[in-house]
Amino acid sequence: MATRIRGTGEFCWFNMLTPAPTEARQYYSELLGWTYVELPGMGHIVKVGGRDVGGLWDLAGPNTPPGTPAHIGIMFKVDSADATGERVISLGGKAKPAFDVMDKGRMAVCSDPNGAEFDVWEPRASSGTDVDSTLHGAPSWIETMTTDAKRATAFYSDLFGWTSEVMKTTGTDYTIFKQGSESVAGMLQITPEMGSVPSHWMTYFTVNEVEKSVKQAVDLGSKICMPTMEAPGVGRFCALTSPQGVSFYLIQYIR
Repeated sequence: MATRIRGTGEFCWFNMLTPAPTEARQYYSELLGWTYVELPGMGHIVKVGGRDVGGLWDLAGPNTPPGTPAHIGIMFKVDSADATGERVISLGGKAKPAFDVMDKGRMAVCSDPNGAEFDVWEPRASSGTDVDSTLHGAPSWIETMTTDAKRATAFYSDLFGWTSEVMKTTGTDYTIFKQGSESVAGMLQITPEMGSVPSHWMTYFTVNEVEKSVKQAVDLGSKICMPTMEAPGVGRFCALTSPQGVSFYLIQYIR
């Protein structure tokens, strides 16, 4: 996949909140090859292949609400952060007032009716990432695990104009969301066997060799949340938690 600017209603950025940003930068540099540009007094921009892909921020920062867990937040590109926030509320979700991020853009923190949080981004000087998602370390897929798949499908379809395609599996069904011809996100229904899991969004990062990366991650202090398994026709993936308590997926695509 060549570099391209993401369209309206597509994932365009991630923000990692971590309780140990210095250690996290070293961890992801070794595991995923990330490089960084410091924003003095704020945090760091994450780069892959010379392209900006996300931000890495201190969980203890003054703008982080108390009790926020370490996590990777996702951001969708929109035409208007204010209008999208209002639309989120009208569809049964929640949205905080939009605000400017310097001259880069305008954003709003939102959550869907099932409680999965996401951000929306109205670009100005920064359109978000245009990274080649096949590069090692690049964010390449996002997925929501939800307590109510039917409700989530209706919400995101109304909010972003996504269409949905349900793939029947031996376990819980998997939904692919599309924006036009582009597959932009996935969705899994949380089942009783999964325990008391809240609705949330997760991020997949591309790796060249998943088994090699998993071994390296464990050597660096990671925990394996889900062992490597096959996604038929797509590739092999696994779920990890970093030593700093951030959960994410690694995926090696079929090439």
